[in-house]
Amino acid sequence: MRMKMLSVLVTLGLAAMSAQAVVTDKMIESDAKSTGDVLSWGVGTEGQRYSPLKQVNANTIARLTPAWSFSFGGEKQRGQESQPVIHNGKMFVTGSYSRIFALDAATGKKLWKYEHRLPEGIMPCCDVINRGAALYGNLVIFATLDAQLVALNQDTGEVEWKEKIDDYAAGYSASAAPVIANGLLLTGVSGGEFGVVGRVEARNPKTGAMVWSRPTVEGHMGYKYDDKGNKTENGISGTTGKSWPGDLWKTGGAATWLGGTYNAKTGLAYFGTGNPAPWNSHLRKGDNLYSCSTVAIDVKTGQIVWHYQGTPNDGWDFDGVNEFVTYDDGGKILGGKADRNGFFYVIDAKNGHLENAFPFVKKITWATGIDLKTGRPNMVPENRPGDPTASSDGKKGNAIFSAPSFLGGKNQMPMAYSPDTKLFYVPANEWGMEIWNEPITYKKGAAYLGAGFTIKTINDDYIGAMRAIDPKTGKIVWESKNNAPLWVVC
Repeated sequence: MRMKMLSVLVTLGLAAMSAQAVVTDKMIESDAKSTGDVLSWGVGTEGQRYSPLKQVNANTIARLTPAWSFSFGGEKQRGQESQPVIHNGKMFVTGSYSRIFALDAATGKKLWKYEHRLPEGIMPCCDVINRGAALYGNLVIFATLDAQLVALNQDTGEVEWKEKIDDYAAGYSASAAPVIANGLLLTGVSGGEFGVVGRVEARNPKTGAMVWSRPTVEGHMGYKYDDKGNKTENGISGTTGKSWPGDLWKTGGAATWLGGTYNAKTGLAYFGTGNPAPWNSHLRKGDNLYSCSTVAIDVKTGQIVWHYQGTPNDGWDFDGVNEFVTYDDGGKILGGKADRNGFFYVIDAKNGHLENAFPFVKKITWATGIDLKTGRPNMVPENRPGDPTASSDGKKGNAIFSAPSFLGGKNQMPMAYSPDTKLFYVPANEWGMEIWNEPITYKKGAAYLGAGFTIKTINDDYIGAMRAIDPKTGKIVWESKNNAPLWVVC
């Protein structure tokens, strides 16, 4: 009897250990409050990147010393923009050229490596980077430069499932970290410089099977999928032809290349959308929804609940993909976004109402401010790149100086929010550009810009500045300047 009882207890103990090793929806929802792991990009689906741990502070940080280091190694060691995720003593970190490593979090020892086999002819716009992975169950899931999703066993690195997102030969790629929201795997696409059509997809994280897709270019149809993979129409995004001239919406860009955030209280996922295609805005008169926007999507239905567009009819490649970080403001759920266009937006995360907007960089030339009643920017018409068809030779429009540059007041490097100080911490950059428009026509798989540019510095003493920003007042509480751009994961 004792042996039988012992056997039962051992079995129960192993089952408990096994259950603890599996990443659940409840664990992901409480990721921001837990201190023993990091389960999602943003250290919690809201994207605050805040830890309640107190051991490292202003008094102790000087005593930190390196415990171990790990090299991604060899000729494939390129740009590194990945945030690691950590669970069950393992660290999972992606590298350039669609690689992922599992490391012992205590020692840095490599446990396994998966290297995705990339075909010839991939067309990543802006370096061969990857920004991270998602954890679910016993899987670690990441996207690849040839627009696929790969799910690996956390313990062995073996492929559990693999699914194609879209055609890399048409310019599609994927580099963002997926987000798990209400039991769904949410991903975006990259490739706006090639005239792709941006979208958000929801999949079953256990199998990779599609659940719904939502295009982020107005006029395209959304779909939902049953358990057998059959798709049915789920409504057009916006109104066909309303904010796009002619057929340009068919190759409209608005790629969701940075990934999204999710707030369980609103039930909404928030994805930023990139530039409209092509860059030459004179070819696409209109607001060009839903480019350069934040779109809030009901994760249960795949429908856009609200949107806010930061740069209508973008003529500067300002994008709008920057992360939307939600936070509690006295019982009201708000979201903050530091846009590449140089303005910081505070928006009601439930209904999309603009609460506040202000510059977070010192020099902005394309607009004088944001009208808080209409939500629209007060644009400066003469500071838009000129129409090449109005030039004497029809080959180059009037060049203008613009600040920020298309590299942005803030680019891919994420900001953080502290519920203790109620401040945002924004890695900002001060730079400008000379930019002009050129004639362009769409060709599948070819760059679809219609513009040229030269990046220029503004100040002699600094480019980057880490800024603590009060979302209520719009004031920069403090800043730390840097002579190089701030282009890191924080």
